[in-house]
Amino acid sequence: MLHIVHHPDYLTPPPPSGGFPASKYHLLMDALDRLPVPQACHRPKPMPRQWLEAVHDPAYVGEVLAATVPRDKERRIGFPVTPAVSRRAQLTPGGTYLAARLAIDHGYAANTAGGSHHALHETGAGYCVFNDLALAAHRLLAEGAVRRILIVDLDVHQGDGTASLLAGREDVATYSVHAARNFPARKARSTLDVPLPDGAGDEAYLNALITTLPPLIDRVRPELILYQAGVDPHTEDKLGRLSLSDAGLAARDRTVATFARTHGIPIASTPGGGYGADKALIAERHARTIEVLYRTMIEA
Repeated sequence: MLHIVHHPDYLTPPPPSGGFPASKYHLLMDALDRLPVPQACHRPKPMPRQWLEAVHDPAYVGEVLAATVPRDKERRIGFPVTPAVSRRAQLTPGGTYLAARLAIDHGYAANTAGGSHHALHETGAGYCVFNDLALAAHRLLAEGAVRRILIVDLDVHQGDGTASLLAGREDVATYSVHAARNFPARKARSTLDVPLPDGAGDEAYLNALITTLPPLIDRVRPELILYQAGVDPHTEDKLGRLSLSDAGLAARDRTVATFARTHGIPIASTPGGGYGADKALIAERHARTIEVLYRTMIEA
C-alpha cells in the first residue's frame, strides 16, 4: 500500500508574483491517482504551535499564525502570507510529521507538500514559510519515535534553513547535494554538503551520490530518512542549473531507496522544488519520484 499524506488546503491561490507553483499540489494528486498501485490517503493536522515555537522564533510564529508577517519578511519568502497561506504553512509540517510516522510503520510514505528547506529561525525565505523538515525531525526525536534521523536533501538548491536550524545536534544529520552556484548565495553548513558545477548530468550526479551517501549512512546510523526529493535538478527546470534527465531522476530516487532498504531505514518523502510553465508536467515528475520510491522500498 502506498501511503499518501494530503490536505485540500495545501492548494492556495497563486501569489501575485506568479513564481510559486501553487497549482502543482492539486495536479500532483491527479497524477498519483493515475498510478497503478494501491493507495491510502491520510489527512494531516496542523503542527501545534508549541512545536512550531520549538524550532522557529515565537515572535515569527505569531506573525505567521495571525497573517501579519512584515513586508520585508514576505519579500524574502516570495509571496504574501495570507490566512490561507498561514493555514497551509501549519498543515505542511503536520503532513511531513504524519508521513514520517506512517513511514516508521509501513516503510515508506509521502507528503504531497513540504520540503520547505529555506525557512530560518526568525523568517521564511525562498517560497518557504516554516521548515517542515526541521519541525518534523525535532518533534519525532523529542517524542522518542526514533533516536537518529538523516535528512537527505536532493533539491537543486542547498537546504540552508534545515542545516542552520539543526546545526550542532548529534541526533540528526543533514545532507545536501545541490548546484553550487544556485540559490541561496550564502550557503549554510550541512553535516555533509556535495556542491556540483553547473550542467552536471546523470553520470556526475549519481557518482557523487553513490560515493558520499553510503559512508554518511554508515556513520550516522539513522532510524529514519526524511527525503527532500525536489525535481528541480531536471535539465528542463526553470530554476535549476543541473542537467538530470527523467531517467537520471529515477536513478537518483532508486539509489536513495535502495540504500535505505538495504539498511532497513524507512523513508518519508516531500516533493520539494520543481518549476516551469507546465505545472502538470512538474506534477508528473513528482509523482514518478513517489512511485519509484514506493516500488523500490515496498515491492522489491
